[in-house]
Amino acid sequence: MGNASWDATIENIKKTVPNNGIVAIASSTGGPAALMRILPLLPKDFPYPVVVVQHIWPGFATGLAETMKEKCILPVRSVEEGEIIKAGNIYVAPSEYHIRVKKAPAHHHVFAFEEADSKKGSPRPSANRLFESLLDSNYDSVICVVLTGMGTDGTEGILKLSKKKDISVLVQDEESCVVYGMPGSILEKYKECEIVEIDRMADAICEKVK
Repeated sequence: MGNASWDATIENIKKTVPNNGIVAIASSTGGPAALMRILPLLPKDFPYPVVVVQHIWPGFATGLAETMKEKCILPVRSVEEGEIIKAGNIYVAPSEYHIRVKKAPAHHHVFAFEEADSKKGSPRPSANRLFESLLDSNYDSVICVVLTGMGTDGTEGILKLSKKKDISVLVQDEESCVVYGMPGSILEKYKECEIVEIDRMADAICEKVK
């Protein structure tokens, strides 16, 4: 087979394969309750990995992951450094580290850890660190979901990501937020985001995948 024929074959294959994507969710104050209204509604054939960054006290992320396991249809895992990120899994970031998505051989992606900031008031783990790490990923589509929480974590990362990647940004509606800081900051700085009622968020995520 000549090079031209081979190239045409590859292009035809690409057209029949769904876009490779990822869902990155960030939340803070009130986040665990919001997550429980979204993640259990994702279907068992959901085709993207879902990575959850929740600002939380050290040691509590494991308990959050265990609670999610009981409620969700999709498998839920606590992030382990160096593990390959697989579609159809929900990954919960540890509370002691920031996490980054890193390219690995054969077009895989793995998680890398960074020591979390120790100063009081610093978000841990950081949504900005996660979103910024996706800049160099080979995911075709990135769905960013920002839920209730104080502060502005996630805004800077989304603004950087939007300049390089095909992203969709969904923010929780103000009425259902415990604190509207994080979603409100995104709404102010990134006008292309969509405001979604919390009980419609799972449907909105699935629509973006389709």
